[in-house]
Amino acid sequence: MTHHEVHTHGSPAVGNTLHSARLYDAFVGVYTLGREKRLRNQTLDAAGLASGERVLDVCCGTGTLTLAALARVGANGSVDGVDASPEMIARATRKAADSNVRFQIAPAQSLPFPEASFDVVLCSLGFHHLPEEARDAALEEMRRVLVPGGRVLLVEFTRTHVAWALNPLAWVHLARGGSMVDEARAGLVRVGFDEPTTGALGFGGLGYTRAVRPS
Repeated sequence: MTHHEVHTHGSPAVGNTLHSARLYDAFVGVYTLGREKRLRNQTLDAAGLASGERVLDVCCGTGTLTLAALARVGANGSVDGVDASPEMIARATRKAADSNVRFQIAPAQSLPFPEASFDVVLCSLGFHHLPEEARDAALEEMRRVLVPGGRVLLVEFTRTHVAWALNPLAWVHLARGGSMVDEARAGLVRVGFDEPTTGALGFGGLGYTRAVRPS
């Protein structure tokens, strides 16, 4: 596959797929008050991304985090991004320019990669878009494509009220009374990851859960 060739990997029940890529980028800019770069860097810090690692960004959207990951892993690493939305992948591919990031159209619950292909799997604000009945399947796929000892990091909304008013998406989760970080953490336990840890991302009421595939 060339750097800018986009493959499609279909599967049913992809969830709430977003199609307005330009509006999505504009919304992220507003939500982060122009500090999206800071958000992405704090996400990669939480993942402990290192030079030379192989990284998969699931539900990659328009690819901003994916490209930031490439800067961390360097020339000896590799980064792939997948999203169920053709429009998101098209915009991500344009953003990639001459980089070595590889994008594919694929749902989280059917990842088009062999077992043990990656050292790190990222999923930032994509988990809540998946149908509830498909979330464990997506986490199982993330586990499958990780090497033993590889790690996964999911960024999601927490119960905190900080900056909720800036994000209409967050109103839905606040109304549910739960934390998507806690839900993701429980799912990681169910599908066989080692005991996950959670923490605050320190940005806009977001948190993370991180876990390791057992050796």
